[in-house]
Amino acid sequence: MAELSAPFAPDWVLPPGESILDIAEERGWKQAELAQRLGYSEKHVSQLINGKVPLTVDAAQRLERVLGSTMDFWLSLEANYQRHKARLEAAERHAGWVPWLDELPLKELMACEAIPKQRLDSRHKPGLVDACLRFFGVATPDEWRAHYGGMQMAFRRSRAEQSDVGAISAWLRLGEQQAEKLDGSKYDRARFEAALHRIRDLTGEPPEVFEPQMRTLLHEAGVLLVLVPAIPRAHVSGVARWLSPTRPLIQLSLYGKTNDKFWFSFFHEAAHILLHANSKEDKKSIFLDDPNAAHAEDPREHEANEWSGNWLIPSQYAQGLASLRTKAAVADFARHIGVHPGIVVGRLQHDKLIDPSWMNDLKQSFRFKDSGNT
Repeated sequence: MAELSAPFAPDWVLPPGESILDIAEERGWKQAELAQRLGYSEKHVSQLINGKVPLTVDAAQRLERVLGSTMDFWLSLEANYQRHKARLEAAERHAGWVPWLDELPLKELMACEAIPKQRLDSRHKPGLVDACLRFFGVATPDEWRAHYGGMQMAFRRSRAEQSDVGAISAWLRLGEQQAEKLDGSKYDRARFEAALHRIRDLTGEPPEVFEPQMRTLLHEAGVLLVLVPAIPRAHVSGVARWLSPTRPLIQLSLYGKTNDKFWFSFFHEAAHILLHANSKEDKKSIFLDDPNAAHAEDPREHEANEWSGNWLIPSQYAQGLASLRTKAAVADFARHIGVHPGIVVGRLQHDKLIDPSWMNDLKQSFRFKDSGNT
């Protein structure tokens, strides 16, 4: 079946010289006479007719006087010719860049509509190259490797599997695109700390209640929050980074999350912003985090883990965790310290005080319909 939505894109182009030659022949002029009337050399007219030199404003004015029509008509012919010529040249370059696609999570990018859905065959791959370049905002795969490959130096990984630069860069770029649509004031540390206190009080609320309030509080503190579905090969559930010296970003992957992991991840990223951005060099770091990682070598990851755990369950209450053996006791404890019971269950499981299969019905599952919405 024909692809009716595909635009007409002929693989041939005609330079304005074809029209020049047709009109001249209708009038019985040889190229020598046409050149004389235009005030150009025969060589220049030959090159103009064959598309070897561009049709300039001066040439368009002369053609208007000698052959008729308007200067705009002749310039329009030239512009259309150059556009078609550029399109064909680009298609040829894109065909040569097709191997780059093997480095990217194409199916995931199609699924979230970041690039058009296409068959992954030789016919469509050059077009996918163009779509991916547009998505990443780079001119060529070399620029992509220079920018995102160079960005690896700033990656602070919480697990060894975070090595697929194509998947990681795609997930980061999806967050960047959301962030580009957001305005906001400059980062204010005091407001951010105050916002985190108020956000902790929201952990017992359902997503439709806490999410808009959470965004507002962070926005007022100059912190961007974006929610981007996971890309499996990235092995990243959250990231803390600075898009500029005054614009910190928290990006979370929320597909299928339970609230204990969600809140731990959020406050973990918040800790990176609070604790690990003391210099311009620190703000170049990109913290790639996964709470499922067994351990992290970077001491800053350990510090962020400890800060997040203590923020949710302050250390003065932690000694009471070991005595929690029933759901009722967990619920009473959670109510007393002001967090959702699922957070307490997650902590008990993490500290191996209870089996990972216990009390999971006290957790709340989050499944976001699309990036940025619950």
